[in-house]
Amino acid sequence: MRIKAAVARTPGADFSIETAELDEPRGDEIRVRIAAVGVCHTDLVARDGAMPFSLPAVLGHEGAGVVDAVGASVTKVKPGDRVAVTFRSCGACERCLRGDPAYCFSMPALNYIGMRPDGSKAIRQGETAVSSNFFGQSSFATYALAYERNVLKLPDDIPFELAAPLGCGIQTGAGGVMLALAAPPGSSILITGGGAVGLSAVMGAAIQGCGTIIVVEPHASRRALALELGATHAIDPAAQADMAAAVRAIVAHGVDYAFDTTGRPEILAATMGCLAPKGVFGIVGIPPAGTPMPGDLGAVLTFGQTVRGIIEGDSDPDVFLPELISHWRAGRLPLEKLVKTFAFDEINAAVAAQHHGDCVKVVLTLDHG
Repeated sequence: MRIKAAVARTPGADFSIETAELDEPRGDEIRVRIAAVGVCHTDLVARDGAMPFSLPAVLGHEGAGVVDAVGASVTKVKPGDRVAVTFRSCGACERCLRGDPAYCFSMPALNYIGMRPDGSKAIRQGETAVSSNFFGQSSFATYALAYERNVLKLPDDIPFELAAPLGCGIQTGAGGVMLALAAPPGSSILITGGGAVGLSAVMGAAIQGCGTIIVVEPHASRRALALELGATHAIDPAAQADMAAAVRAIVAHGVDYAFDTTGRPEILAATMGCLAPKGVFGIVGIPPAGTPMPGDLGAVLTFGQTVRGIIEGDSDPDVFLPELISHWRAGRLPLEKLVKTFAFDEINAAVAAQHHGDCVKVVLTLDHG
């Protein structure tokens, strides 16, 4: 099938809108006509060469749309179904069988290497194979191939542009607090970074009933939005030379939980000084290669603290995404306040707007005419 796609050709360069050929669905594959797709920082990390994903490539991993065709073995969805697309897992390993698919033993092979596990690529331009299957979808395109393990049937009431970012950014932020950290009512939490993931973490903390929700974010508009979404305090890092002191001025003993979305080594290190005894620090931001674990081991030992990585918010999408949609429907997860839509062909302007802080969460919309 001929498709239009945003192709990444050179690390750090703009995406190029081009035509390409998409394979017909294999027996286990689902072809989705993409109606909306979120732009996530991970897409840009992959484009810029920090993941083992060779270029040229079609990225995109927060797709939503309508099932167009299914392979012979697919029973979960049928043509015409509205779906959101998320990360892929195998469904058969020990982690998947325990309901923990974000840590599937095959996660890298199914999501990060730019091809099917058998080595084939689903997209081509003439004789050139184009890296595909990013997070089991590569949805920066008019059509994408997905799988039963990474599609979720959507109810009719949620717009595609709001459902799309549930696939990664929203479930990572909200799930990081609600599932991975499981912050209880009345607890205190520090969230570093007020982008889409950080603000989703704020909403998750508010849903959990956290008593003190502190956000550190340089953009004034995002700090204001954090307070609107449930944060109790918003700190401008430019105005605070000592982040730990600023946090401890609010919670003297330190915070029970911290959640980093920045991946910046200096922020990671400073956050360790904000933790209370037995504090738990969850990290989702992608750090530079070779970044050491933050903190002093002696202090971690003395105060019984925990530092852990979090992938996709510890989410089982078939269970957690319907829960998030219920929170959206009840007004507890106002995704509309985060999302700004751009036409698919405006992907480079959208990336620039998000980078400059002009908007929080970019979602590209596709008009199939």
